[in-house]
Amino acid sequence: MPSNFLELRNISKRFGGVHALSGINFDVVAGEVHCLAGENGSGKSTLIKVISGVQRHEPGGTVLIDGKDCSHLSPAQCIANGIQVIYQDLSLFPNLTVAENIAIERHRGLRPVRWAEIRSIAKEAMDRVSISIDLDKQVAELPIAQRQLVAICRAMANDARLVIMDEPTASLTRREVDALLKLTLELKRRNVAVVFVSHRLDEVLEIAERVTVLRNGEKLGTFNAQGMTDQRLGELMTGKSFDHQPIKETLTVGLPVFEVRGLSRAGEYADISLSVGKGEIVGLTGRLGSGRTELALSMFGMTRPESGEMRLNGQPLTLNSNRDAIENGIAYVSEDRLSLGLVMEQPIASNIVLPILEDFSDALGLVQEDRLRDTVRRWISHLGIKVSNAHSPAHTLSGGNQQRVVLAKWLATKPCLLILDSPTVGVDIAAKDGIYAIVRQLAAQGLAVIMISDEIPEVYCHTHRVLVMREGRITSEYRPLHTTEAELRAAVDA
Repeated sequence: MPSNFLELRNISKRFGGVHALSGINFDVVAGEVHCLAGENGSGKSTLIKVISGVQRHEPGGTVLIDGKDCSHLSPAQCIANGIQVIYQDLSLFPNLTVAENIAIERHRGLRPVRWAEIRSIAKEAMDRVSISIDLDKQVAELPIAQRQLVAICRAMANDARLVIMDEPTASLTRREVDALLKLTLELKRRNVAVVFVSHRLDEVLEIAERVTVLRNGEKLGTFNAQGMTDQRLGELMTGKSFDHQPIKETLTVGLPVFEVRGLSRAGEYADISLSVGKGEIVGLTGRLGSGRTELALSMFGMTRPESGEMRLNGQPLTLNSNRDAIENGIAYVSEDRLSLGLVMEQPIASNIVLPILEDFSDALGLVQEDRLRDTVRRWISHLGIKVSNAHSPAHTLSGGNQQRVVLAKWLATKPCLLILDSPTVGVDIAAKDGIYAIVRQLAAQGLAVIMISDEIPEVYCHTHRVLVMREGRITSEYRPLHTTEAELRAAVDA
């Protein structure tokens, strides 16, 4: 019978008066895929930091590696013992190349830099994940999905006995997820253990042998993944039942709020025509590289199309910058909230009012603090943002609450069109449900919404129409009430 590589006994961790972990018992068998599930704030990240030596647990707990007490190892000693962590924030060096980021752990110390060796290490790691990225490109130039893959390759480049993947698939398409899951099973065959953390419950159940569920810092239990459903797992994680179905209310759409006709930009998208009406939620889906985000950037004035036209409320629209888009009532929630959606070190309040800060200035240019505070309080209340102090940095919030702050920031501009690019990436099932409810409420109030996502259930259950993009073109349109999720998925995968 396989032995435990890692065992945690009676692990607790406090932050001030808050119990982040309470009496956790957890074990990982050599060569198993063990998934760790729970809502944001359930204690998953804290448990990972204890395992990797980043956080010290409270006295009375024990961490065993191969049966030996390793309760006080540093992060470097944990790595030396074969524990590798792919953190949710990736921890990459944006000014270094892809090759340098992947090989950095293997090629360090006081010795000459051997560029051929660095490239060889990086190429071997990428081959194991079956991907291809320009080794000489700076990581700062890569889209978020490719940065995620670089982080995974960096972990693969080291001789790990346990790989902890904290939301590794949050920004990956289904094809890339399949490649990662295939790699995970290959690691298992090599007797490498994997702790897999994901809010995408279907992935959890696809590859796991066991699932440990945390709720409010306590272990709810460890369950056999065989026979478990994502609905049941969601109930265990949250204590609530979720059963999403396509939007059933009929919508009579009048004149379009926003439309594009024959929009093209070489190498990104071609001959795009679409429209969205008042109160309508239009889904836009397709694989990574289909042109979805590139199109969104042009609709928000970040890039300029080379041909075609845009119209807003029936009038021609020319956008020379994102400032033009904001002034015309267009808001864009980026897929990358960590670097584009929020200023993570700045206060929550500052993030909410950032696009409209000049609106709070008086005739002398002084900020009217009372009006600013009232606006912040109103949006925190309206969107149900769980925050004890609006002056706390944005990075102190959970993923779901960070996304609500991004929504508040753009809704404060009073838009007529809201473009959501992967709005639920990296948030848990309950937070997703809350975001879906907010979007539906906004649409019911007359806001036109374009929701971009590669999660088929997301666009199938939460939009009125779905447009499928492939190789920069819109190839088909579906109405969820008149089609099946399988048919939509087949159109995307075709």
